[in-house]
Amino acid sequence: MADRVRIYEVGPRDGLQNEARAIPVAEKLALIEALAATGLDRIEIGSFVSPKWVPQMAGTDEIVAAVPRVAGLRYGLLVPNVTGFERYLAAVPEGFDGEIAVFVSATEGFSRANLNASIDESFERVGDVVARAVEVGVPVRGYVSCVVRCPFDGDVAPGQVASVVERLRELAPMEVSLGDTIGAGVPETVGAMLEAVLDVAPAEVLAGHFHDTGGRALANIEVSLEAGLRVFDAAVGGLGGCPYAPGAPGNVATEAVVARLAELGFETGVDEDLLAEAAALARRIKMGVVA
Repeated sequence: MADRVRIYEVGPRDGLQNEARAIPVAEKLALIEALAATGLDRIEIGSFVSPKWVPQMAGTDEIVAAVPRVAGLRYGLLVPNVTGFERYLAAVPEGFDGEIAVFVSATEGFSRANLNASIDESFERVGDVVARAVEVGVPVRGYVSCVVRCPFDGDVAPGQVASVVERLRELAPMEVSLGDTIGAGVPETVGAMLEAVLDVAPAEVLAGHFHDTGGRALANIEVSLEAGLRVFDAAVGGLGGCPYAPGAPGNVATEAVVARLAELGFETGVDEDLLAEAAALARRIKMGVVA
């Protein structure tokens, strides 16, 4: 039996959050429905952040209420603080299979630009969210930004990333996604980062999140596979980028990741034909030409 790799689809949230055009909820739902049909088992569909800061995430409450229920499919929602978590609890319908994600940065510069807080201050907020989620039994995922290079602080020491991962997992035994936020990683720097992180967390609780800005995302995934990682974030159609990371468009495309994994002999459970249809829809949404 082929080794299994899980794709964590982030297109509807991380992929769309930086688009200039206000994308209607109906278009976002159409994309989520197309993705839900492909065999993906985890899709990030929105964020309970204030629309004042990320306008594209307005309407997340409506999306949560309307997404299709598919056996084995869990939906992820990004939650920045306790207020956002309470919005999550108020929005999810009974029986909704969901999880929340919290995020921190490996660097002070990005933390202050993205969260308007130091790393320590961001952990205070995250700690409150995680404690509340654990209390009510909602699964939690963690994101760490700028694991290789920061647009404000430059190169990031691998030990610095490991320290942040360790602090997150002290809050709860969560999966942690390691984000190359500006796509500056190469196999050598990604490998060094992973070596440090694997000293504090096993490969089975780690995910790789690579942007393809530098054209090395697939190579970085291969290095991560060699290190034992079996979960990778990707955005259908290569959507995305971070509004707080200048010059960092382009999450690695889900269809490219699935195809490369198949070439390497890994199983994903994703239907490539249906994924191609979802990618075509994602591109139409990006261009604003949805029929």
